[in-house]
Amino acid sequence: MNVHELLRLLQTEHDETAARADSLREQIERLTTALAETEARLAELAATRKVIEGLTPPDHATASAETATATVYQRIVTTFNEHPGKVFRVRDLHEHLGLPTDEPSINVTRSRLGRLVRQGLLEQPGRGRYQKRT
Repeated sequence: MNVHELLRLLQTEHDETAARADSLREQIERLTTALAETEARLAELAATRKVIEGLTPPDHATASAETATATVYQRIVTTFNEHPGKVFRVRDLHEHLGLPTDEPSINVTRSRLGRLVRQGLLEQPGRGRYQKRT
């Protein structure tokens, strides 16, 4: 095999790999868009659930985990709405809300805050810091 053949084979493999990378980038873009739309729909459903629950008589005996999750999300959003200029760290937010400050609980809230950032409700002015989007 001479140098020209080797260069031609390298170019062919490069072209195929570049095409595959472009295809993967397009898939990522489609999936990112679908994820954002799905998360927005989840937020709408959670808000709708909260409104409906507010209109129905309370039944304290049957509080589900989903309702508790929606309530935590609502408490987080309410806190940021009440303090629009304040920057919160996750642990400070937990203390403010009276939530447990153990690491697993902090990580769950960190994930929730990430979703709220992706939904455009919050912004992240620095690593580990969150505030209401202005």
